[in-house]
Amino acid sequence: MAVLETYRKKRDFKTTSEPRGGRRRKSAGNSFVIQKHDATRLHYDLRLEMDGVLKSWAVTRGPSLVPGEKRLAVHVEDHPLEYGDFEGTIPKGEYGGGTVIVWDRGTWAPVHDPERGYAKGHLEFTIAGEKLHGRWHLVKMAPRPREKRENWLLIKAEDEFARTEDAPDILEEAPDSVKTGRAIKDVAGEAPGWSSKTGKIEKPADQKPAAKARKPAAAKPAAKRAKKSAPATIKGAKKAALPDFLPPMLATLVTAPPEGPDWIHEIKFDGYRLEAHIEKGEARLLTRSGLDWTDRFGTAVPAALAALPCDTALLDGELVVEAGSGASDFSALQNDLSEGRSDRFVFYLFDLMHLDGQDLTGVPLVERKHVLETLLADADPVLRYSDHFGEDGALVLRHACRLSLEGVVSKRADAPYRPGRGRNWVKSKCSARQEFVIGGYVLSSVSDKAIGSLVLGVNEEGGLRPVGRVGTGFTAKVAADLFKRLDPLRTDDSPFAEKLTADARRGVRFVKPELVAEVEFRAWTGDGNLRHAAFRGLREDKPAAEIVREEKKPTKSAAKAEKPPRRTVTLTHPDRVYWPDEGITKEGLADYYVEVWRFIAPYITGRPLALLRCPDGIDGSQKFFQKNVWKGMNAHIQSVDDPATKATEELIAIRDLDGLMGLVQSAALEIHPWGSTVADWEHPDTIIMDLDPGDGVAWQAVIDAAFEVKSRLEVAGLVPFVKTSGGKGLHVCAPLKPKTNWPAVKAFTKGLADAMAADEPDRYVSTITKSKRKGKILIDYLRNQRGATAVAPYSTRARPGAAVSMPLSWDELGPDIGPAHFTLANAPARLATLDTDPWSNFRKSARVLKG
Repeated sequence: MAVLETYRKKRDFKTTSEPRGGRRRKSAGNSFVIQKHDATRLHYDLRLEMDGVLKSWAVTRGPSLVPGEKRLAVHVEDHPLEYGDFEGTIPKGEYGGGTVIVWDRGTWAPVHDPERGYAKGHLEFTIAGEKLHGRWHLVKMAPRPREKRENWLLIKAEDEFARTEDAPDILEEAPDSVKTGRAIKDVAGEAPGWSSKTGKIEKPADQKPAAKARKPAAAKPAAKRAKKSAPATIKGAKKAALPDFLPPMLATLVTAPPEGPDWIHEIKFDGYRLEAHIEKGEARLLTRSGLDWTDRFGTAVPAALAALPCDTALLDGELVVEAGSGASDFSALQNDLSEGRSDRFVFYLFDLMHLDGQDLTGVPLVERKHVLETLLADADPVLRYSDHFGEDGALVLRHACRLSLEGVVSKRADAPYRPGRGRNWVKSKCSARQEFVIGGYVLSSVSDKAIGSLVLGVNEEGGLRPVGRVGTGFTAKVAADLFKRLDPLRTDDSPFAEKLTADARRGVRFVKPELVAEVEFRAWTGDGNLRHAAFRGLREDKPAAEIVREEKKPTKSAAKAEKPPRRTVTLTHPDRVYWPDEGITKEGLADYYVEVWRFIAPYITGRPLALLRCPDGIDGSQKFFQKNVWKGMNAHIQSVDDPATKATEELIAIRDLDGLMGLVQSAALEIHPWGSTVADWEHPDTIIMDLDPGDGVAWQAVIDAAFEVKSRLEVAGLVPFVKTSGGKGLHVCAPLKPKTNWPAVKAFTKGLADAMAADEPDRYVSTITKSKRKGKILIDYLRNQRGATAVAPYSTRARPGAAVSMPLSWDELGPDIGPAHFTLANAPARLATLDTDPWSNFRKSARVLKG
């Protein structure tokens, strides 16, 4: 069928004023429009420019800003690009008869390959509109029998533009046209092509397509730029010359966000804090100490700033790179800078101190932010307004931590902008993170041209006080680059004000205390040292002399409560890198398992285990499964004999933390336990249904499958739980009382899988043959037989990204949390901020499987 043929067949262009549309344009564009359409019933038409047309969905209830709230989006015929500008009345009796206004418009950008996402039925994208912003998902639903419509779901991702359920509805808050300011009722009573507000609405003779994204360009002359704001009318603004630099306002670290209506809360970004200075058609980017770093960040961000509709301005924000999960990632930013890459930079702006000859620092924060939002309304998508939340700060922090963000910054809504650190801005973090001065390093045990760990300190009482070491978080390249930076700074004299202990001094090469490292860590020990630290990058924007401890030492009671389990196993080559791209070492893996020990212990102790061992890391040539004992095995790993075999078959088990550390020492990067214990080999105590999607399966389809398995297990009288696999899919698990033997459990799970495949053969298969799995989900029941294993909850996976298999609550399942969302780096922060462990009642929920 020719392009737009379906669209044209449905319309009589002698009657309707809708555009017929020209030929499909081959040039790529990225416009989007949402048209409010009062036809048989009111709905909103979402249109995304793809392949020279507007791909279109009728969103029955309109878009929602509440994350996870699903709005039905019925896929309709492609529309011409000219339709993005259409506003008017479609005569009654014609297809779609009713009133149309342009409710929102702007640009969209796919997060992944849009053609592939569209074909697979999951488009993840960002919107930069006049009303809508941030990340969104369009997810295709599996068709039901005899269903002719192609149904999708429009879902808002959880980001700084999202709203809570009790927040104002954007549809009610901003109901009118962004094109003419008219309401639906204004257009409904007017003749086609005429507006009571604007007069005659001319249709462009050449029927130009909807506006495309503005590319960064040289700034317009000041006289030609339209002014969006009038700062002189704002109470508290004062006439003043634009300063060259204004020291930034800083946030004080607190243990929890403040409460009450006097505070607003913003997402804490993980990037470089920068001040944007705009004057004479040029923009400069200044660090928090006033250094000009404009040249470091490519051309797009400075050009976008220079193109803003103002003569002069001073703005405050954070430049970031967003990882695949949507969270800003300082390590990714560092990598992009080192590689000279600038295409992923995004500049989030959260304050405006000067604008067009007016000093706004005395204006209340919420007023400054209002002016800033107006200034950025039509900005290039590389510039983003950092919105805020007025909800309970603790709730905002919990959501931030659940999504692996760094934390929140809480600000007094009426506060002026005052340089320096005070109590009007406070920050709450999901995990401890701050900067430290590098006072020395220890060579890598595998290379004499790379560092193995850094010796850190903070300025305290006039000197540099040691706070311990960080030995993980370095990729091989970063470890080598740090050696090149630090070796020229070597000195014979210790930079620390106190003498190091013999243990702390061992192998250390001291350096002049000039470089600053950003480090993430779990807590302070009772003696003031870092616990479970990981390197995140160098902070060249912060002078070493300003680095102080951000958190007080814990009280004795708090230190006792936070005291981690103690390990006694000595790790050889602790700086050996297991995940090169993430810089995770053997020591880092050990720290992770110590942190999650109380969570993982019930699932891996007292059970036969199979291990995936990678002695040289995930990229090494050695990678093999191990289920039997081996020569030189760590003494803390147990040997257990399978009673069903005649010959002695020594399998592997552990009983305590030291046993787990023995697995780490032996490079076990995945832990796969049996579904039964060594105390009762023949009666499993866990069912595991592995949902393994084939090529072309949308993530939402996997979620739907998990709920289907949940429903069927509940019908059988079982209590289902769910976890990510850390790979591609989900595991639905159910605890059993060990009363039923293996053959009966396997028969039950096979029956469940076969029934799902029989009921919906277009969605599910229960046979493992790969040729039958394309576009379908394998309901893998084969984990439920004697000797079979599945990856343990909280176990790492030997794959890029260092994902872990993470237990979830059922209400957490959604597009924001994919199968590999949780990693060794962010899992401890999630667990530390959970109100309750979603699997805390796993064993208490065990039921007898009835035949």
